[in-house]
Amino acid sequence: MGIRAYGKSREEVFAHAALGMMSLILDVESVSLRERKDVKARASGPEELLVKWLSEVLFLVETEGWAFGDFEVREVTEELAEGWGWGEPLDPAKHKVSGEIKAATYHMLQLKRENDTWIAQVIFDV
Repeated sequence: MGIRAYGKSREEVFAHAALGMMSLILDVESVSLRERKDVKARASGPEELLVKWLSEVLFLVETEGWAFGDFEVREVTEELAEGWGWGEPLDPAKHKVSGEIKAATYHMLQLKRENDTWIAQVIFDV
């Protein structure tokens, strides 16, 4: 199972990738954007950074029971991604949980720019 996300900047494609991952877990439309959780990831290169970013989001879902309905990414460099997710505590009944993701993988991973569009492709271990 995987996603392909698009954006006009690296920041936007990272935000869209995180939202795409969340949409595989639950109904993102059912999440109230009540609270903000900081998300930060470091890596040695852009593609690894995307995996680490998504892993941090997944960590908050799994360990803190968080449901995200939107993301804002403030900065993405070659080695750092910083931003936050908007959401609320996870309620399986309200958020219509439909799946579980174990991890973002490096299999068929892509992060590239084509013309004015950034494209991210991520396959998940479910």
